[in-house]
Amino acid sequence: MKFYEYGEKSLPHIMLLHGAGWSYWLYLREARLLQNKYHVILPVIDGHGEEGNVPYISTEKIVDQLIEYIDKNCGGKLFAVSGVSLGGQISIELLSRRSNITQKAIIESGICIPQPSLLKYSKLLCGKWMFSNAFNKLGLKMLPKRLQLPEEIAQLYLRDITSMKVETMNQIFATYYKYTIKESLRDSEADTIYWYGSKEMKCIKKSAKLFQSYMKKCKVFELKGYTHSEISAYHPEEWVEKAEEFLSH
Repeated sequence: MKFYEYGEKSLPHIMLLHGAGWSYWLYLREARLLQNKYHVILPVIDGHGEEGNVPYISTEKIVDQLIEYIDKNCGGKLFAVSGVSLGGQISIELLSRRSNITQKAIIESGICIPQPSLLKYSKLLCGKWMFSNAFNKLGLKMLPKRLQLPEEIAQLYLRDITSMKVETMNQIFATYYKYTIKESLRDSEADTIYWYGSKEMKCIKKSAKLFQSYMKKCKVFELKGYTHSEISAYHPEEWVEKAEEFLSH
């Protein structure tokens, strides 16, 4: 697993975990905004981007690697972790592994309730066309203005999406939609917040409530008018503003 780092290592450690089909650059703009205050760590999850040839195994396997990195490079603890979609689920699993692994956590739209119907539907839709340059170029152009990526990020997206493999995405679907929240999550000492968009699927909203029921300290915040992963992928300044408000208390 590859890790990009921004800011001095002596600063508080923050790890930001991207969603499926994206890579570290989903949080690149957030990292640049935060790097004077934090040591920001952006992993490239197996099967994505430059790690496109590394087989994706499971949420649990990714967390094994993250803990190894945290123990080696961060003294075994983070100040904060945040993740969106797949990254949100990975963050939930990380919290369940070690009660004091982070002081703060921002979970954005991470599913923690099995979704067998979505698994079946996703596998039916997944094909090589999803990762073609032509299809994705067209998709980026057709997005509404508020969901337009800046040129730098759009080029990184087009570079990396073509390295995704159908079998990788199917494996992600198979583990993401089967994930079950762990009882050990109840031991977590982290102060947490769960963000989701008001336009998201019902299973995301139900996951927010379930996650909250396991945590000692957790607020749930609905992002009015927002779709899945919208704030982290398309509104980095707003993401940082909301994150800083939470992290500073």
